[in-house]
Amino acid sequence: MTFTRMTNHPVLPHPQPIGSYAPDDAIFVLKNIGESLNESSTEERERAVQSGAHYSEMLPQEYKPTDEYMKIFYTSLAQTAHKLAETAAVAAERIIQQRGTNLVLVSLARAGTPIGILFKRYIHLRFGISLPHYSVSIIRGKGIDENAILYILQQHPDRQIQFVDGWTGKGAITKELREACSLFQTNHGINLSAQLAVAADPGHCTELYGTREDFLIPSACLNATVSGLISRTVHRSDIIGHNDYHGAKFYTELQKEDVSGFFVETIARLFPYTIEKAIIQANNYPLDLASWKGMDDVARIGRQFAIPDVNLIKPGVGETTRVLLRRIPWKILIHPERVHNLTHVLQLAHERQVPLETYPDMSFSCCGLIKCIGGGET
Repeated sequence: MTFTRMTNHPVLPHPQPIGSYAPDDAIFVLKNIGESLNESSTEERERAVQSGAHYSEMLPQEYKPTDEYMKIFYTSLAQTAHKLAETAAVAAERIIQQRGTNLVLVSLARAGTPIGILFKRYIHLRFGISLPHYSVSIIRGKGIDENAILYILQQHPDRQIQFVDGWTGKGAITKELREACSLFQTNHGINLSAQLAVAADPGHCTELYGTREDFLIPSACLNATVSGLISRTVHRSDIIGHNDYHGAKFYTELQKEDVSGFFVETIARLFPYTIEKAIIQANNYPLDLASWKGMDDVARIGRQFAIPDVNLIKPGVGETTRVLLRRIPWKILIHPERVHNLTHVLQLAHERQVPLETYPDMSFSCCGLIKCIGGGET
């Protein structure tokens, strides 16, 4: 079913330009909230969230990386660039195999955005097709931005949407997407595929992935400065109206620190050397179903460490990095056989004086545990 069969919904306006990516790479379907919402301190935000406030109603303070940390980012990028290029190429091959070429790539802001650009770049190189690529907001407990999806369907009524994210953890956003697509069908009579495409699926949450290895995707090392200078998406009724798109702040003051384009170009220039291998790997990938093994690991960790809320457990390199950048960590669990790939995690833990604990009984490379004050967040 396409957008043209839907009735009784006003034509939605083009979103105002926001973010540092070129429009050919990505269009954020977001409302620029400007200075409408100030960042909260980590402690203030953590206490509010764990006391029942919704995380999307506050902005965390953006971590401005130290010179030492940026050295780690550049080193990590150099070490993993080829692996990420191959992984993104395999995922892009599998997208075309399973979904065809009549697609719109829709990445989940903000971690999904650079990965969506990489998929778009590879598909253009490999197949000579320039797929439209948008980035939209999805918020745990509030769902996907339906106005943004309706806008995309207005622009591309005959195409199917392929949702994209960077990686999976325990699968909270994967489940949120499935519920959101079901609700969208109910509200608008349009069937969206909830099959999420990711570069890495260590949580075993989807069948459309490049790898299930929990390796460092270097964009996880940073926040806005590797994601088009965009904040986390926000949704508050006093800022976001009924007909608005979800909101975000555009950190123009961080332009000197912005490595969003540099990151994409570093990976994309390696694509010509990955095509042959990516085709072979994609053609030989087993069609194994999602087992949600990551959620099993999280449940076991919760029991062993007496953590009352699974939302305080953040498995995987990407999520552990987020814990260290914008939460109040309790401790970090480290898989002893993978510590050599976790330099940036060790550096952040050192900067924030967070204890490390060896923990081999998990499929992830590491896991961040948030200090319990009284609640949770994704």
